[in-house]
Amino acid sequence: MIMTSLPTGPLEVNCYLVGCEDTRKAAVIDPGGNVSTILELLRQHDLTLAMVINTHGHFDHIGANRSLLEKTGCDLLVHQDDAPLLQRAAEHAALFGLSTSRSPEPTRLLKDGDVIELGNLSFKVIHTPGHSPGGICLQVEDCLFVGDTLFSGSIGRTDLPGGNHQQLINNIKNKLLCLAAETRVYPGHGPATTIGLEKHNNPFLAG
Repeated sequence: MIMTSLPTGPLEVNCYLVGCEDTRKAAVIDPGGNVSTILELLRQHDLTLAMVINTHGHFDHIGANRSLLEKTGCDLLVHQDDAPLLQRAAEHAALFGLSTSRSPEPTRLLKDGDVIELGNLSFKVIHTPGHSPGGICLQVEDCLFVGDTLFSGSIGRTDLPGGNHQQLINNIKNKLLCLAAETRVYPGHGPATTIGLEKHNNPFLAG
């Protein structure tokens, strides 16, 4: 598996590029912006973009959706419960004094337990609402891309429309902390961590 990341957009969302070494097909997870850099990384790794996957529909994670789809013809995947957020991204960005381009409609709506095939790689969709109604995590091999569900030493905010603190805590504990301790966790902001570290050290998950 090929994996690289870069901060994108005004809120420096961690955008992840994941590629299959055999087929050279790639997915971009949460492209907040920086389209030219994402395209250059694809070129450097000799990868063809097959899909963009949004872990949720908040504006800072979807800023490059339209440009990437227009330039590559790839698919756009998002959980069915967050699809409406894509069309309200400008309204959400305005709350932060920012703006964003309108996202295209998704070409595939996801649900809990779905498997996304990318060449010889398989992403398992884990629905973890709480930060947003359709927030998801993506498990592939020993990696877990968690969007704004879980951070190193913290959790996603739940004060935005559709957020639910107890729901988020329950989903993290019941769906993520049961994974292998060595599972590498790649969040939407900040440094990577592991399930084991968060299970034992994250103050929001104590008790």
